[in-house]
Amino acid sequence: MPEFSEKELDRFDRAATLLFEAEDRLPVLKSTNWDRSVADAFFAADAKELPKPTYTRIDPHPSGERIKAARELIDGDSAVHQWLLRLCETGEQTAAMLASIGTAGFCVFSNELYGSPQQPIADGNVTTLDLARRLDGLLSEFDEGTLKLEKPVVLTAQQLKAQLDAELPEHFGADTPEVIVTGEVSAKAAAGRDYVKLREDASFSDLDCSQLLQHEALIHIATGFNGSRHDRFQILGESHPGNARTQEGLAVFAEFITGSIDPRRFRRLADRVIAIDMSANGADFIDLYNFFREKSTRDAPFEAFESARRVVRGGLVDGGAPFTKDGVYLSGLVEVHSYLRAAIRAGDTRLIELLFVGKIDLQDLEAMDVLAHQELIKRPQFMPPWAKDARYLLAYLSYSTFLNQIDLGQVAARYTDLITAQTLR
Repeated sequence: MPEFSEKELDRFDRAATLLFEAEDRLPVLKSTNWDRSVADAFFAADAKELPKPTYTRIDPHPSGERIKAARELIDGDSAVHQWLLRLCETGEQTAAMLASIGTAGFCVFSNELYGSPQQPIADGNVTTLDLARRLDGLLSEFDEGTLKLEKPVVLTAQQLKAQLDAELPEHFGADTPEVIVTGEVSAKAAAGRDYVKLREDASFSDLDCSQLLQHEALIHIATGFNGSRHDRFQILGESHPGNARTQEGLAVFAEFITGSIDPRRFRRLADRVIAIDMSANGADFIDLYNFFREKSTRDAPFEAFESARRVVRGGLVDGGAPFTKDGVYLSGLVEVHSYLRAAIRAGDTRLIELLFVGKIDLQDLEAMDVLAHQELIKRPQFMPPWAKDARYLLAYLSYSTFLNQIDLGQVAARYTDLITAQTLR
């Protein structure tokens, strides 16, 4: 493991600061957002005319200059050098993507940064689209018309805010994120560096409180806080396309491990991947809107609009150039789950802690390990309970690893007659 001189550490720190400044000038989600008036106009036209979003173009040159300066400071082949060089490449691709906003070229860079539904994941034999289609087919068999499920408790934004305001201090203390109810967000909820925003006219289920706590607060906000606490490497506190897959995968895994996800949300994640592929193959916004309306009769028209918006934002509303970010929820989930299983197999819980030192990608873990061993980064202050006390996680992943060795097809065949008889009753 390399030992870095003070001179080299200073170069690392200056490069990381330049990369932070570059990424901070490239706000992807803010740049691709739509004004609420776009939705109002769409529904005023009875959902029969394509939306006409407008975007403020980003000047990529200030970021490009900082990335170039950072590259000049990175001279070596250690894991830390490779991590910083990867961030340089990510920053360059992000700048190029935002410079192409509203054009077909936007999707080209989106595919490079986030991947496409057609790219292999995990073992290399399955694509994100394969997984999405399998999940959609499986979960469609368990829709609410066939299951005797309790109706979810319906909460207003203010009621959900009250619940979050009561729970967040238990995890963050004096650093508790602010919960804001506003009409200025398109999604039902969105998280920033130190806040959670709730759309004032949205309805929330009883699981939404837990989902927002586990996904947005205890992963996205917590890793940002942790990454900002180090004396060096300010970039570890920044969200950017280079860490989106692992961050979103970890956040969805947190929903699973805490029982905060339901079939409707899981299916929605799969449907977004399918919709990205539809858009790439020419489906326009109205096709996507109708697709989401048909998938869930319980979702209000605005939620179907929002799901379709997520797919085409920044690209083309008339098809052929989607924004592929929403594919990372499933691909990231598979990769994070696979990593955690490997960490358990290695018998080293410290490998779990490394995931929370900041906003990182799985491929950055070797660099984080080097920095942690040399005490150049701090241990994470904020971690979800399931990661701090890993007993349940260890049991869950050990069982998952064990179950993976069993041929479930043969097991299921033993119960075919029973299941068929129950279905016919």
